[in-house]
Amino acid sequence: MKGRLAAVGTLLLAGCTVGPNYHAPPLQVGGTPPAAFLGAGDAAYDQQGALPPRWWRLYDDPLLDGLEEKALTHNTDLRVALASLQQAQAALRGAELARTPQTSLTLDPTYGQASGDSKGSPVALKPGFAYAGTESISYDLDLFGRLKRSIEVGQANLGAAQAALDLARVNVAAATAQAYVTVCAAGLQIAVTRRSITVTEQSLAVTQRRYDAGIAGINDVVRARTLLRQTAATLPALEAQQRGGLFTLATLTGDAPETLPTQVASCAAPPLIRHPIPIGDGATLLARRPDVREAERKLASAVAGIGVSTAALYPSVSLGGSLGTVATSVPDIVKDRGFQWSVGPLLSWSIPNLGRARAQVAQSNAAARGALAQFDGTVLTALRETEGALNTLARRLDTERQLTAARDDAATANANTARLYAGGIGQFLDTLDAERTLIGAENSLANATAQVSQDQIALFLALGGGWQDAPPVKDTSLETVTERKTR
Repeated sequence: MKGRLAAVGTLLLAGCTVGPNYHAPPLQVGGTPPAAFLGAGDAAYDQQGALPPRWWRLYDDPLLDGLEEKALTHNTDLRVALASLQQAQAALRGAELARTPQTSLTLDPTYGQASGDSKGSPVALKPGFAYAGTESISYDLDLFGRLKRSIEVGQANLGAAQAALDLARVNVAAATAQAYVTVCAAGLQIAVTRRSITVTEQSLAVTQRRYDAGIAGINDVVRARTLLRQTAATLPALEAQQRGGLFTLATLTGDAPETLPTQVASCAAPPLIRHPIPIGDGATLLARRPDVREAERKLASAVAGIGVSTAALYPSVSLGGSLGTVATSVPDIVKDRGFQWSVGPLLSWSIPNLGRARAQVAQSNAAARGALAQFDGTVLTALRETEGALNTLARRLDTERQLTAARDDAATANANTARLYAGGIGQFLDTLDAERTLIGAENSLANATAQVSQDQIALFLALGGGWQDAPPVKDTSLETVTERKTR
């Protein structure tokens, strides 16, 4: 007996938490990220200003604000992410409760015949009823930290699930703004096309009058009518693009397209920010982006998983006891002679399966190395995406400025040639060419303006904002797919 107690004492003294202890890695391979972005020197950006939590409010567009609020509350992707977060919370609670004493109650009424030999009786026993009840309690000493590491895994998984929900918020906020821009950009291009149609209709009317007066030839009328039809032919595709944006908005906000505010369908000006955009610096970027945080939490979970696997190489020791009663009649259940109890350490060690346990440790180590590589890649991707978005937007603004000047010049040239042609001085081909140039310049500018709006949103997406101060997600209810039983 003394030898057994000494063995247990030795195990208690030798107990430790196996597996490596986790330390958060550097933010980037080879060191910390640069404090300043390469493209932030452009006048379009304000690196001293912090990105606001709800960046879409920088557009000062109440309609966009309402769409964002609704999407962040009702979007189905967010509901899925919320359910995953709740699963991680429940899993962590289960891991934490495993460190508390575990109890069980067993009630076992039976009818049968017991063995006389097993009961010490010289004669066969008669069949009869037996009533058994046992209350047991056990506590895992967690000598080698299996439960502790399991809790660390659960905590890291919970952090990763929260980061995944925040990442879904970032994507939904950006997707909603992009869909809104798609609708508004199509509306702008539709308005430009209709103005172009009006101009070509006026040109066709002038040409028709000159033809009727015998001043112009029939080919001039045909060319003018051809330009009108070519211009009008672009409308159906633009209207389809507009409807597609409405359908996307409906999916993001949980509404049918016809229930959206009428102002959305009539929007003809993409939201734009015409002042320097606050972007912060590289360090705040990596702290803000949920995908970086998610990758770091997954790495922490993988490292803690090494400890869980390593603990399987060592015995599991629990302290436990039981109290029960066995009787052949119900009144005898509470009598002293029916009671039994036991207490002592419980030792469990899968010695024959150590090879399998070591293979699991090797697998966990490989998974942790992969998670570290994934983290490094996520950090580098975040920096690349942000630098690329900054550079793309700055150059797109340069393009828009050039196209604005080109459109103004084309409008001036078209007005001059139209005046000369109406007065009988100019040539029709000059007028036709000027109209085509103006239509092309108007469309190019409209496309560039829409792209600037999309590039601004792409920048906000790369900056990783939109999850802070977000409204609560509407939880998913099973009432519509389950049936309540009534008595």
